[in-house]
Amino acid sequence: MNIIKNIHLLEKEIKELKKNNKVIGLVPTMGNLHNGHIKLILLAKKYADVVIVSIFINPMQFNSLLDFKKYPKTFEQDCYILRKEKVEILFCPEINEIYPNGLKNNTYVDVPKLSNIIEGRARPGHFIGVTTIVCKLFNLIQPNFSFFGEKDYQQLLIIKKLVKELNYRIKIISLPTIRLPNGLAFSSRNKNLNSLEQKKAPYLYKTIEQACNIIVQNKGKKIQKTIDMSRQYLIKKGFYIDIFSVYNSKTLGPISKKSKSIIILASVWLGNTRLIDNKKITLKN
Repeated sequence: MNIIKNIHLLEKEIKELKKNNKVIGLVPTMGNLHNGHIKLILLAKKYADVVIVSIFINPMQFNSLLDFKKYPKTFEQDCYILRKEKVEILFCPEINEIYPNGLKNNTYVDVPKLSNIIEGRARPGHFIGVTTIVCKLFNLIQPNFSFFGEKDYQQLLIIKKLVKELNYRIKIISLPTIRLPNGLAFSSRNKNLNSLEQKKAPYLYKTIEQACNIIVQNKGKKIQKTIDMSRQYLIKKGFYIDIFSVYNSKTLGPISKKSKSIIILASVWLGNTRLIDNKKITLKN
């Protein structure tokens, strides 16, 4: 595996790949790799001649310095996983390589509306950090395909909108959320859960699933009552709720009586750990 930390060396490598007409697949990550990332890498291998994984813990998308410092850093373990999966290139730049003039003086990319609702309202500036680093990676690596998980559903829609509106010739491929046997979505933040919280965490997706089943059974009626009951159940289980609501799955706007494809999005705190999850529902007449 070729480990590249320098932008100049990366550009030379990309130039050579393009010269040889190689199809490039990019899997952007912040490290602390888990089974969800591995599934993305395996998916990328089906589409691309060369898979590039990036590891960059992006300070611009964190809402606090404490949260940034607390984010798990497991570089040696990550390299072991990537070598095992036969990843060709790892791009892992230092912060000053990506933001040589610091965060405050860096040009940023903002996707309006979608970035300022739901999770964006709860975490101001978060998605600007995401879209800025994604654009930088796209510009540097020039992938044919890039791969993202559906657990970060709002992020996925924002990136698809960014690609379309900035005319990137990149195909975004998404992967359904990868879960533990108990239903908990794989996440780098799961390691911050203590033993009691690890037992409670699966209740998030179980509650989302139950709410979805009730909404389908009721044919889209009494949705708000179902959401309210689900929120109260999670609160009793010890969760602090930032977001637990239903939205139009295509626009993330409010649902109407005509809405057929809807989604429950959830962002909650369990102790000091933020967990997010979702599930789509298709309503029939």
